[in-house]
Amino acid sequence: MSAIEERAAVRSPRDNLDELLAAQRRSFISAGPPDVALRRNRIDRLLAMVLDNCEDFVAATAADYGSRSRSAAFLSEILGMLSVIEHTRAHVPQWMRATKLLRAAGLAGLRAEVVPSPLGVVGVIGPWNFPVQLTVLPTAAAFAAGNRVMIKMSEITPRTAELMAATAPRYFDATELQVVTGGPEVAAAFAGLPFDHLFFTGSPAVGKLVARAASENLVPVTLELGGKNPVVVAPGADLDRAASRIAQARMVNGGQVCVCPDYVFVPDAQMDRFVAVARRTLSNLFPTIVGNPDYCSSVNQANFDRVVGLIADARAHGARIDSVVPDGEVLPDPGSRKIAPTIVRDVDDRMQIAGEEVFGPVLVVRGYSALEEAVDHINANPSPLVAYWFGPDDADFRSFVSRTRSGGVARNDFAAHMIPSDAPFGGVGRSGTGAYHGKAGFDTFSHYRSVVGNDLPFSVTGQAAKPFTASMRISTDLMLRRARSRTAARLKKFR
Repeated sequence: MSAIEERAAVRSPRDNLDELLAAQRRSFISAGPPDVALRRNRIDRLLAMVLDNCEDFVAATAADYGSRSRSAAFLSEILGMLSVIEHTRAHVPQWMRATKLLRAAGLAGLRAEVVPSPLGVVGVIGPWNFPVQLTVLPTAAAFAAGNRVMIKMSEITPRTAELMAATAPRYFDATELQVVTGGPEVAAAFAGLPFDHLFFTGSPAVGKLVARAASENLVPVTLELGGKNPVVVAPGADLDRAASRIAQARMVNGGQVCVCPDYVFVPDAQMDRFVAVARRTLSNLFPTIVGNPDYCSSVNQANFDRVVGLIADARAHGARIDSVVPDGEVLPDPGSRKIAPTIVRDVDDRMQIAGEEVFGPVLVVRGYSALEEAVDHINANPSPLVAYWFGPDDADFRSFVSRTRSGGVARNDFAAHMIPSDAPFGGVGRSGTGAYHGKAGFDTFSHYRSVVGNDLPFSVTGQAAKPFTASMRISTDLMLRRARSRTAARLKKFR
């Protein structure tokens, strides 16, 4: 081994990542902010990268999972993100425009504007549950804002990661988009890079580590996390429709979706009927499971074992477990990593499933006698990514919206809060910080820079440094008295 090879062999992942970041930053500074045409061109190349190779990407994700519906993967990984990206592309010229301030003063020579400026180089750490969509969407938003992007793909879906890394250079120069693969050591080094912004999608536990690593360089972060998303079935809901839709929603991607319903509150008197309808729905959806290519596996052995363990722990502590197992099959099945749709009742705080996000095909059902009980329970726990309500848009619903805290609210349908392409998507508290989709994504990856110029024959602010004359003291006292009087009058009117 030569001396050069020896030095290369002891290089850490951080050394290589530093070089990639430095190359992107040099290119960004040298070229300056891209114009509308180049931003749109980068978005178009990003779309082409996915669309030209969509069959390969879908096949790669299926291989990583072991069993994943081709149709579902096309809908979720490919088609589901197109409307958001197209909306972003269409609005780039509008969002790039400076906002004029002090318009009247501008006629006299005082001009002010706020200019959205690119941050520079953005890091995107993608998750394993939707490894294509949830890296491409934030990348499109970062391109719209004029940035360069480095992506760290999840090591839990290695085939998809390697495909993305091999495909990207056919569409992008490395100074525009760089895809990084590797295990936890690489991920840790990536999170510690001095990016201009870091975007992470994943669990709260890993999100803490990412935020901690980014804080060493004071890198601002956007965290798209998960949470135990609650559902409230209102007394006035169409119970059959609600039970059917909730059961189906729980099974999207095998329950491995950050916006899946995790637990549901049902009026006590309707509990048995709700469970019966949900069970019938699940049985009809999946007459077979083990050999069914449309039934999604747990992504790996660790997640399979974790979900099976949550069910076992709940059973050991007295919960009622209703697993919807097709005739002749034995589930859970370690070979296929498939777990039967499972409904869990009589949950209490001793059980791990009461506090841990399930992220699998398991739905907890709780009863309530008054809506106040559901609201109090939700508020006593960390804020979820989405709160669901099944029932009419009435006073109870509006009270639920105003009195609970969540990233979004969806009524009568799974992920309805994500339907508008321009609706911000993000969590709050433990379920995340920041948002993207639509203009929120452009704003996340932009710095709004105030640019003010004075062409007046005198300084507006210079008086702060002048000798303070008697007339200035009188003027200051007068302004203070007026401010106090105005505030006191408002307070009196409020009382």
